[in-house]
Amino acid sequence: MLRFTPDTVDPDKIAHELMHGKGAVLLSGLFSDAQIAEARQIIHHHSAEVDKVTHFQGQAEEDGALHLQRRVWNLLAKGDVFANMAAHPVIMQVLRKFLGTEFIMGSIAANRILPGGPGQEPHIDYPYWDMYKAETHPIGLNASFPMNAQVSILLDPFTEETGATAYMPGSQKELRYPTEADDFYGKCERMLGEPGDVALFFGAAWHCAMPNTSQIDRSAVLINYAPKWLTPIEEMHNALPDGFLDTASDDLRQLLGLNYPHPQAFDEAEAQNTIGRK
Repeated sequence: MLRFTPDTVDPDKIAHELMHGKGAVLLSGLFSDAQIAEARQIIHHHSAEVDKVTHFQGQAEEDGALHLQRRVWNLLAKGDVFANMAAHPVIMQVLRKFLGTEFIMGSIAANRILPGGPGQEPHIDYPYWDMYKAETHPIGLNASFPMNAQVSILLDPFTEETGATAYMPGSQKELRYPTEADDFYGKCERMLGEPGDVALFFGAAWHCAMPNTSQIDRSAVLINYAPKWLTPIEEMHNALPDGFLDTASDDLRQLLGLNYPHPQAFDEAEAQNTIGRK
């Protein structure tokens, strides 16, 4: 994967790589050790008990291993550090080029894979994640423009042993699910990195978590971004603490879709002469 630092970030080059290159890049140096430690502590706190485990797409279910792979949702309500991560200026700068200047956030969650945790089946991410049901999508749907960007903020080392995310370079160019004939595991590469690094990729690229064969956790903050008109996958507003929006930055309000006026009741909007206003 191409690697960038805050000083070398080139939104045009990154957007081209996401669309027409390998489909993924690595951003380094965006978050401090203190931010990573705080995020990790909060995620461990909220995923400490087995009864908090949530099944998610592509997760292996055999051998009773579900409790070794855990999700934590609604991160905006669990610590200011996550709002700062989601709206980091470098991430915003890059994604404004890739998804349009008024893009939104579809979800912000955490994935924690404990030692011995299983991997996933290769898949693609929302809104493409059920492309195996082709009849439910419009005819001619393709990857000529992006409706998704994925950000993984690494909280632990992503190595071969810890199960660093695998992906098939270039697979984002053809919008479909991988098949056995594609030999994903024989041709994939890994999103390797250190705590604080950010793996940014087009979610139409075939990818999956790999088994954690190490003796340490492999945790990450996972953020889904989308064009302003796409329905978010996670309903975040109702989980926000009181007063959250009163102090939210302009970028965070954009990510929560508050700048986009639709849907709305047009008869009421006409009466108030507010149709289309932000």
